[in-house]
Amino acid sequence: MTPLFVHRLTISRILPLFLLVIGQLLIAACAGNTSTIPANSPVASWQAGRVIDVKTGQSIDLPTFLTTLTHYDIVYLGEEHYNQHHIEAALTVLQTLLTNGRHPVLTMEMFGWDGQPALDTYLATPGQDRQMFLDHSHWKQNWGGAFDNYEPLVNFSREHQLTLRAMNPPKPLIRQVVSVGLDDARKGRDWVEWGMDHEAIVDDQAYRARILDQLKRCHGGGSDEDYARMYEASMVRDEGMAKTVTAALLTARQKPQDQTAILSYTGGGHIQFNLPIPKRVARRMGGRVSQATVYLASFDHTRVEDIQDLVHDGIADYVWLTPISQQGPPQRCK
Repeated sequence: MTPLFVHRLTISRILPLFLLVIGQLLIAACAGNTSTIPANSPVASWQAGRVIDVKTGQSIDLPTFLTTLTHYDIVYLGEEHYNQHHIEAALTVLQTLLTNGRHPVLTMEMFGWDGQPALDTYLATPGQDRQMFLDHSHWKQNWGGAFDNYEPLVNFSREHQLTLRAMNPPKPLIRQVVSVGLDDARKGRDWVEWGMDHEAIVDDQAYRARILDQLKRCHGGGSDEDYARMYEASMVRDEGMAKTVTAALLTARQKPQDQTAILSYTGGGHIQFNLPIPKRVARRMGGRVSQATVYLASFDHTRVEDIQDLVHDGIADYVWLTPISQQGPPQRCK
């Protein structure tokens, strides 16, 4: 794959690509065709619609897997962006939680904190103008992609009167980190306004190794300063999203009779190896939380090695195999 950058990156070019890439798992592309799989290998049962238990490599049927998810405080779904099958997977989990007596709270990366008031109003007001909602929630500024892709999740929350929380720190706050670095961004008014002035931004070494490696492989040609700021921005985003999930869980625990479960919906890169969001939530909760990570992956039978790599490396607790999106298999970075 040709590097995305052949000259030194500028901040104006870093941010849009950074925000797109960091939400995805960036793994090395596999070359060649799928090798012959022995009939008794766990891989032989892998197909779209099955779920792989990463600890064992064995695939399990969907109904059994969905029942298992109802026992967790938090379920993290990590998607390939704009794969309609992954939206359907999230809807399936939400419906399963409801059917089994759990009250789901949905948190979504696609909304920024500055869009929460508009999101609350839209969910509670039948017949509200859709375009007005998108404008007031700053959808274009914070996410930018087609709302149609994610609208089913919003509509489900609206129809079932579910709480939906915006996960992402506002784009202007992240832009400051990319532009001036974390230390200077902390001095800005936005940092205080959004309640980040008393938040620890933890620089975990395992997280650093993963994120910097991925940034350099997918954004070749940057300077050390570029990568440092992109890395700092990724920490702020993941810490901010962990703050949102933790707050949702603590609020739910004030009413234990509601049997609330949190469903976190983000790009796969935000749950990989439990490092970006789940580990930060566990730290904030002092370990008093049960959570499961589910990596949603397009299944292409000609690229089984990609899935084997995800399982071998321990990408998540589960890998949910889905059909390929209309856009085709996701692109990988070398």
